[in-house]
Amino acid sequence: MTHAAPPPQPGCAPPGRKLACAPPQGGLLVITILFSIILMLLNLFWWAVILAAVVSTLISFNVLDTRNRAIWAIADFLYRVTEPALRPIRRWMPNLGPVDISPLILLILIYAAEALLGRLEGAILFGNVRGLIL
Repeated sequence: MTHAAPPPQPGCAPPGRKLACAPPQGGLLVITILFSIILMLLNLFWWAVILAAVVSTLISFNVLDTRNRAIWAIADFLYRVTEPALRPIRRWMPNLGPVDISPLILLILIYAAEALLGRLEGAILFGNVRGLIL
């Protein structure tokens, strides 16, 4: 009774060839998860910037009262989260008086970072380095 050779595994060379099997895909899964987490954090930061701009505007027009402890806590949290990214942009921008467009510029930068990360993930996963070139 002769035993037949087992069928080749997906990604492996047929029997008799000296090519090794393809590496396991676990590393690609980790990369995908890392990029997903980074994109999710960028998305959360996007919404924090928008909320900070809206809350700041509502406070400046006296729609929201900062004497209310909950309003103050929310405004303080949003300020502490977004101000480290907004401060360098404000320092670089010319003074436009009461108009502050630094949140808009930061949102554009976040969008560009998300697009760049998407292209970088594709280049890593599929080996398409040309995809990085705009």
